[in-house]
Amino acid sequence: MRTTYIKSPLNYTGGKYKLLPDIFPAFIEKPRRFVDLFAGGFNVGVNADADEIYCNDHITYIIELYKFFCDTPFNEIKDRIYQRITEFSLSDTNEDGYKSFRSTYNRQPSPLDLFILTCYAFNHQIRFNSKHEFNTPFGRARSSFNDNIERNLAMFCRALQEKNVVFENKDFTAFDFTNFDDRDFVYCDPPYLISTGSYNDGKRGFKDWTEKEERELLCLLDRIHESGVKFALSNVFYHKGCSNEILIEWSGKYRVIFLDKSYSNCSYQFKDRDTETAEVLITNYDGGKTPCQQMSLF
Repeated sequence: MRTTYIKSPLNYTGGKYKLLPDIFPAFIEKPRRFVDLFAGGFNVGVNADADEIYCNDHITYIIELYKFFCDTPFNEIKDRIYQRITEFSLSDTNEDGYKSFRSTYNRQPSPLDLFILTCYAFNHQIRFNSKHEFNTPFGRARSSFNDNIERNLAMFCRALQEKNVVFENKDFTAFDFTNFDDRDFVYCDPPYLISTGSYNDGKRGFKDWTEKEERELLCLLDRIHESGVKFALSNVFYHKGCSNEILIEWSGKYRVIFLDKSYSNCSYQFKDRDTETAEVLITNYDGGKTPCQQMSLF
């Protein structure tokens, strides 16, 4: 059984790195094409084993960054990072240097500068305002470009450069599944309807996630299923006393696997750190070897 996984150098809210040992055994083995439809930090897609791996996200800046990582030798990436750190005296205590660098990025955005900003931002988070200006505050005494991030970045870039990764910057409704069949696999980790993050609250200059988008995605997965393509959907049934009744009702047609999940790494967003979150993986096929708890609600 696989025991090691590549970790994204980006800290995306709701990232699946800690769940990879539970998720991957439930996937089908080596599909022809693997689609990470809501790539985010790309923790899932970068670890996939497929002839083609699709990295899709509607946030242009993220896809541009991944393309840069894929097309640029790692030593050049590392050298340019340290040049910026020196130029702006970036550290986990120099807030003025961080703000100056953030202003420079907002005047003239570049993919690598965005990544460097996240390294020194509060909790390494990516957040924009409605004008697409990066506005995450400084991560004083907590955030910096450290050895762990450099190591993760090196492994991530190597995987992007060695695997056959296709980059797409589309809304999920615009992704072309024509000619996909039972040899292909689609993984979806969309924004969660009942656990809003800064990436899907509709206030950051990007599309928000409402019941409309939720139903559109579920209808898309039904169509994918009818065409013979296998899929897996990550989501939550319950969170902070709320339940996603749309998802629960829809899932009765498919296989539901309950996953153990803690959001402690981003629990500053939630007032109740002990809130139980029922995270699930929903698939349209049987099979896979998973230690997770499989249950039927119906």
